[in-house]
Amino acid sequence: MPVEDVLKKIREEIKTVVPEDIRITDIEFEGAELVIYTKDPEKFAEQADLVKQLAKKLQKRITVRPDPAVLEDIEKAEKKIREIIPEEAKITNIYFEPDVGEVTIEAEKPGVAIGKKGALLNEIKKEIGWTPKIIRAPPMPSKMVQDIRRYLRLVSDERKEFLRKLGRRLHRGVSTGEKWVRITALGGYREVGRSCTLLSTQDSKILIDCGIDVSSPDNGSPYLNVPEVLPLESIDGVVVTHAHLDHSGLVPLLFKYGYDGPVYVTYPTRDVMVLLQMDYLKVRADEAKKAPYSSEHIREEIKHTIPLNYGDTIDIAPDIRLTMHRAGHILGSAICHFHIGEGLFNIAFSGDIKYEKTWLFSSAATHFPRLEALVLESTYGGKQDVQPSRKKAAEYLKNIVKEGIEKGGKVLIPVFAVGRSQEVMIVLEHYMREGELPSTPVYLDGMIWEATAIHTAYPEYLNADLRKKIFQEGENPLMADIFERVDSYDKRQEIIDSSEPAIVLATSGMLNGGPVMEYLKAWADDEKNSLIFVGYQAEGTLGRKIQKGWKEVNVAGKDVVINMRVETCEGFSGHSDRNQLLNYVKNLSPKPKRIILNHGEESKCLELAAAIHKKYGIKTLAIKNLETVRFR
Repeated sequence: MPVEDVLKKIREEIKTVVPEDIRITDIEFEGAELVIYTKDPEKFAEQADLVKQLAKKLQKRITVRPDPAVLEDIEKAEKKIREIIPEEAKITNIYFEPDVGEVTIEAEKPGVAIGKKGALLNEIKKEIGWTPKIIRAPPMPSKMVQDIRRYLRLVSDERKEFLRKLGRRLHRGVSTGEKWVRITALGGYREVGRSCTLLSTQDSKILIDCGIDVSSPDNGSPYLNVPEVLPLESIDGVVVTHAHLDHSGLVPLLFKYGYDGPVYVTYPTRDVMVLLQMDYLKVRADEAKKAPYSSEHIREEIKHTIPLNYGDTIDIAPDIRLTMHRAGHILGSAICHFHIGEGLFNIAFSGDIKYEKTWLFSSAATHFPRLEALVLESTYGGKQDVQPSRKKAAEYLKNIVKEGIEKGGKVLIPVFAVGRSQEVMIVLEHYMREGELPSTPVYLDGMIWEATAIHTAYPEYLNADLRKKIFQEGENPLMADIFERVDSYDKRQEIIDSSEPAIVLATSGMLNGGPVMEYLKAWADDEKNSLIFVGYQAEGTLGRKIQKGWKEVNVAGKDVVINMRVETCEGFSGHSDRNQLLNYVKNLSPKPKRIILNHGEESKCLELAAAIHKKYGIKTLAIKNLETVRFR
């Protein structure tokens, strides 16, 4: 049935349920939701069961929004909000979302802003028409979060148009006849980098991740030119498991070449992904290398992004529903679960997972409603890939840092801006506060400060212990006085030239660009100094070469002798080691009938595949790029 006929039928059914005194001005699909616009939103709110009744009758996700005509002008609305909410609530930010008729109010004391039994919220809604949301103000303002929100406000009309177009596409119906499900490996299979998979059915095409191989000299891209993928306009949606560039780095490229569909991510992944992509463009420009896309394409990506929370289920194609679950890898990382057809097939993509509680996150989710197949990472899936516990890793790091500082040297820790940086920061802060490390300045260079600010904007994605520390005990280890931001060339040079001991956390984590290279060039030949790897070093990167013991390397065009102490501190990785991966499979509920291994060097994929099959009797495959597996 054509979408217009579907909407006509829905409008008629809504008329039979909604009382005549509630004025409905428009009914339209916007993305996966059926949106009802009304000039009487308060009357809808008074009849709490009305929306539930409609959702049950129509079998749709329904959202009621105020008609734009009843929304107060934004400037006047903000003024009224500030008049209604007491000063003691300490409002730090107010941002409007015209495409959904909502206003979010950040306050240091959200309870005061809400009022007794929500009295102030009700007053705001009555006065300005907008639906208010009160959230706790993040302790570190994030420029990236604010910029994205500001941009979405500017393009709210274009975004609404996009959502309506998407809504019609999602409700185009499914074909009759044979049903099938398959995946095609486009990147990141028997390798680490350029992760990309095409999930396809007889009616739909979904791209999962679209990353860059950061270890490749020309930044290898996935096989996006194969017939299954093209034209890009035929793809129904892009799902990004997490923000690291080897998973999200080429999503803007899709918009450059004609894709105009949705990008599904968690809320923090949207912000961190954009941060890393913008930094990638900056690094390419600094190295006088051509970037594959521009900031214009990142803006298109933002406009087309549909953020979700863990546990949200959403239709992303006529026959596919997506739910995102906690992955434990970095902020916002998700295991993406796809329910295909009416109970036809269920498949999950792990992305990168950590099956252990860390200083930042709870461990990866293992329970799903149904699960017939799993695509599982194998970064540390080899027989020898067993990491120490987080506690042992922390103690080892403490000892190396302590020895380096006591020698009067510099300690350089290359880190990924997201995840590893914050874990190392928490550990260093803990040991200095407890007096087990001498109080020493810890300099943060690269995107680490901004990435940390984004972490504080999404406390609900952190583990319970850290949330309690930040919000109940008033102690935020990420904002301790020992941390200093390096925000200029002069500041960096001052640290490099200083004779005082210091600890520097700098990007990039694999020594393939970024400010870390300046410190390495200056400090590598002095044996008093230390270089500590805390994250994965991909084959071919400078980090892997130094880790292997190379004593002479080329750093940003300069030949450098490595005399500094080089250590690898295992146990900080955001990836599960072999034992954790095997335990993850053991605790999956329900057990999948098939597991496809990816995101690991060839030997790791093959070894983990063999181990899972031998231990649990599950059929496993370690497919190669460009191979296709049919499940149904």
